[in-house]
Amino acid sequence: MRVLLVYPEFPDTFWSFKHALRFISKRASFPPLGLLTVAAMLPREWEKRLIDMNVASLEDGDLSWADYVLVSAMAIQRRSVEDVLSRCRRVGVPVVAGGPLFTAEPEGFPTADYLVLNEAEVTLPRFLSDLAAGRPERVYTAHEFADVRQTPVPLWELADLKRYAAMNVQYSRGCPFNCEFCNVTALFGHVPRVKTAAQIIAELDSLYALGWRGNVFFVDDNLIGNKRHLKEELLPALRAWRARDRGIRFQTEVSINLADDEELTRELVEAGFDTVFVGIETPDDQSLAECGKVQNRRRDLAASVRRLQRAGLQVQGGFIVGFDADTPTIFQRQIEFIQRTGIVTAMVGLLQAPRGTRLYQRLAREGRILDDITGDNTDGSLNFVPRMDREQLLAGYRRILQEIYAPHAYYERIRTFLREYQPAPGKYHITRAEVVAFLRSLYRLGLREAGRLQYWKLFFWTLLRRPRLFPVAITLSIYGVHFRRVARRATAG
Repeated sequence: MRVLLVYPEFPDTFWSFKHALRFISKRASFPPLGLLTVAAMLPREWEKRLIDMNVASLEDGDLSWADYVLVSAMAIQRRSVEDVLSRCRRVGVPVVAGGPLFTAEPEGFPTADYLVLNEAEVTLPRFLSDLAAGRPERVYTAHEFADVRQTPVPLWELADLKRYAAMNVQYSRGCPFNCEFCNVTALFGHVPRVKTAAQIIAELDSLYALGWRGNVFFVDDNLIGNKRHLKEELLPALRAWRARDRGIRFQTEVSINLADDEELTRELVEAGFDTVFVGIETPDDQSLAECGKVQNRRRDLAASVRRLQRAGLQVQGGFIVGFDADTPTIFQRQIEFIQRTGIVTAMVGLLQAPRGTRLYQRLAREGRILDDITGDNTDGSLNFVPRMDREQLLAGYRRILQEIYAPHAYYERIRTFLREYQPAPGKYHITRAEVVAFLRSLYRLGLREAGRLQYWKLFFWTLLRRPRLFPVAITLSIYGVHFRRVARRATAG
């Protein structure tokens, strides 16, 4: 059997970092972890190839080679998915489709020959068994959750690692919280299921053996969902792994209540984590109550962010406007909060209602659903009727992006962050790619881009005040090129 694993293309989005990746000559941020994991579940004797359309072209010859094409995707990849399905149909190669997009909207893809939905650890073996017997069904679903302790090490060797800025691993699935707009719990449940520490070390060892020495992102929707296992098993194992003269750094996603646990925060930093994404959403307590974001309520959010920064973690933040409780004052409040906290990587999006969420169900009951989500909450689209006047909401949203990513505000935010940030002790390993990126920044940001003066002010301010953080300052400056491009596109309408 010859199987072609195809990962459809992402459009240019906030998290694509497309315009920043050019500074380090990379094509994409991460390889397709889900498909590489699925590849490890397929029979060993099958021939397998991977085409990640974010780093390579999908040719008709690739499709003609395959007996089956396996496609996995998220909602944001919908347009590319439709093109892939159409091309497979023309060539006559059957498609096996799975992943979040197909699980949420199975009826939307009638041309997919087989739908293997939910978690592959549960449904893929059933499909493979039926396929071997010559009687595969079209749709495979599951009501139970997978035992992730049985998940194999991804087949990293199928990917061209040199094309990616970082690698990714997954430790847990599920989140103990119940935010109204989030589909994580609909897909993976409220009880975080965790891999063993030995599994994670095996995945890291596999990457290291293939020559990877860059950053690794833990893609968990909330790494601290199971604190006991994290503290007692994973973090000690990561500390021991990194102690063997490995300079690899980790990033992940956590909930803001991490700031309440000083011991856990310190242990994360000691284990090699230096960046966390936090869903802050809004400084408005009524909107937090509306969406069920209980972990963010009745706290000084700015103080929580500063505690994490001072402990050695760069905080990236997610923010949302468009809640029913939002008033026209929310736009300025969001701007002021982002600037005051020094959250440089601030993803501000319009509220969207994905299928399967409590938000979608509520809005459907109220007759306010307009369409399916695009998967890109920074593209200025709404899939429901908001309480606030639509044009007022869109104008306020565009104003936030225009202000926080204007050069003056953006570089000032970097300085605010650098004043608070206290990185863990240790050597910073500068790579050849980072040297090239620095030289490119001198030309692009120092001579060509709008905000040249602000770039040089930050350049010399950091050298004089926080010289150890100079590489961080340059990296964040380069991110700004991408953020400004995405913001301009989002505000063009």
